[in-house]
Amino acid sequence: MNRTELGQGCWYDLDQEWLSEAEADGLMQALLAELTWEERPVVAFGQEILQPRLVGWAGELPYRYSGQTLPPRAPTPTLSALWERVQEAVGEPLNHAVVNRYRDGRDHMAMHADNEPELGQFPVIAAVSLGAPRKFMLEWKVKRKRRRTLRLRPGSLLVMGGAMQRKWRHSVPKMAEVTDERINVTFRFLHGPPGWRDPRWKPSAPPQADEGGGEQDEDQPAAGD
Repeated sequence: MNRTELGQGCWYDLDQEWLSEAEADGLMQALLAELTWEERPVVAFGQEILQPRLVGWAGELPYRYSGQTLPPRAPTPTLSALWERVQEAVGEPLNHAVVNRYRDGRDHMAMHADNEPELGQFPVIAAVSLGAPRKFMLEWKVKRKRRRTLRLRPGSLLVMGGAMQRKWRHSVPKMAEVTDERINVTFRFLHGPPGWRDPRWKPSAPPQADEGGGEQDEDQPAAGD
């Protein structure tokens, strides 16, 4: 995988061809058939709304985010096999999976950071993309004009680590021209159930505005796009 350093201890790794096209397609069809898909309510800006996508998940611990709690659920055979491969590729323990299903380009995910206390101070988030290519946007929390846009191909593996969740946010924006489905399988490590706190935790200092490079938008399309 190729690593991109963003400064201040933030980085992401990306392999656009981690899975072959045939592997990615077979994996997507199996997950579509095996997983239980739900459109769940979440809290956004103080209001309860339905997520603009479907979600499946697995893990021994409950996971709480955006006002909802995903109860423990066993992984399906296909998800379990993928889990082992990703964990080996990343070299980090991973004990929870959230699988987002974007039915077409209208389904999306708003800007956010995976910064729940149960993930620890410097979580590693690994994501496998399947199906339709979609934009994945990164935005620095201090200067929101500093962005990067990745176009994730089916079969790609993206890993965010270091201080990424403390200093950057990410999203999957709407793409009206996309009519096919996409699945994003994300893995993470939960240190404990909702309410867990790292005893060493200290509030993170604001990112320094004079570090980490320029503010221009950066487009990094997948090879061949």
